[in-house]
Amino acid sequence: MAFFLYSTCYNSIMSNDLFDHAMHQRMKTEAPLAARMRPRTLDEYIGQEHIVGEGKLLRRAIEADKLFSSIILWGPPGTGKTTLAQVIANTTKSHFTTISAILAGKADLRVIIDESLERRRLHNIRTILFVDEVHRWNKAQQDALLPHVENGTFTLIGATTENPYFEVIKALISRSRVFQLRNLNQTETGILLDRALTDKERGYGNKRITLDAAARSHLIEISSGDARNALNAIELAVESTAPDPSTGSGQADGIIHVTLDVAQESIQRRAVLYDKDGDAHYDTISAFIKSVRGSDPDAALYWLAKMIYAGEDPKFIIRRLIILAGEDIGIADPMGLVIASSAAQAFDYIGLPEGIYPIVEATLYLATAPKSNSAGAYFKAMKKIEDEGQVSVPRHLADGNRDAKATGQGKDYIYPHDQEGHFTPQQYLPKRLLGTYFYTPSQEGYESQVATRLEMWREAQRKALDISKVENVPDMSEEEIKEMKRKIK
Repeated sequence: MAFFLYSTCYNSIMSNDLFDHAMHQRMKTEAPLAARMRPRTLDEYIGQEHIVGEGKLLRRAIEADKLFSSIILWGPPGTGKTTLAQVIANTTKSHFTTISAILAGKADLRVIIDESLERRRLHNIRTILFVDEVHRWNKAQQDALLPHVENGTFTLIGATTENPYFEVIKALISRSRVFQLRNLNQTETGILLDRALTDKERGYGNKRITLDAAARSHLIEISSGDARNALNAIELAVESTAPDPSTGSGQADGIIHVTLDVAQESIQRRAVLYDKDGDAHYDTISAFIKSVRGSDPDAALYWLAKMIYAGEDPKFIIRRLIILAGEDIGIADPMGLVIASSAAQAFDYIGLPEGIYPIVEATLYLATAPKSNSAGAYFKAMKKIEDEGQVSVPRHLADGNRDAKATGQGKDYIYPHDQEGHFTPQQYLPKRLLGTYFYTPSQEGYESQVATRLEMWREAQRKALDISKVENVPDMSEEEIKEMKRKIK
């Protein structure tokens, strides 16, 4: 009876082992191409030469199996963050644990911490914890990592598509080395495609495949440096294309011909990388605004189209255009602000899709308008107040409607509209600031006319100013009075 139970249990265990092994073997062949082709060593790793190239800091640390206490891998999807973590797992003698911040919480982290402490205490084995999408954890969850990163319970490797300086708590960032991964260039993407087609163990090296040059170029171009996207596309192209029986003894060993049409169908229209709360959002609106400011309507239209295609809120775009109209065009073309504001009103009436027309009109108008940032003169005045404090309003500019006889407020004020040309050269700044100019008109567009007119008025003010009025200004030194006279002259 005992032998029977032992035999049954043994056979059951062996059956489970065999089943697991068979399942693992099937997964190796049935897994997506991108998973099968994932590099296993640094020598197989493609791209990111700036951080894992020969002699680079991170490569040396991986090869020496002496990683930093915490590493943050930051980059767009498909640039190799998880792959690099897997390479580390294959290289290190430490125990490697992986969790996803999307699925795991503090309870899961607690288990990992306890296991890491036990592993270190009993077996003196270090633990490396890889947290995918680490930015998904809230502050409390990220705080829970800190003491264990500091005391060496585990080495942390966090991966994120978002800017960690915004999405990861400062205390953790300060204890981490941040490595930014970049999109692969076209040569690197081409190497990945060629490797997938020739690798007999994990790729399609055992199939007869012809990839047209135009198809290859299209896949490389449209994948935009995303390795996963490129491999998924070539996999779909190969798996969905029947072999040509005329090129072999039958369809089974015929050539699979991947043409440009097949490649275009396989990769289709790439979804634009654009997270409204992420870097792509801020980078794209930045590119749009800089293109309008730089007077490039073609670039402005491109970035506008990308934002609309990705689902950006058109009202956000319009608000930025209104700001730009005041900040970067200003009086060089006062109609810029009118056009931008009108676009906002028109879009409220229309909405998408037709509402794109007033947005495009405003974009083109502002991009081709003369530019001036002279409205920034406001900040010079603000800095003056911050640096020197506020001063009282001169008596002749004060409100004369409130008991003017008793206080003298408004006395000696001259009403400009009663004068020739509706102008009088009286002074409007406090005595301390006489001769100070914040606003410097540009010579662009309409503002060039403003510059001519303003210089005439300022010259009249200088001539009309009685120098003696500044001789006894309270709280001013002799040097300050001399400087004021110099500016007035």
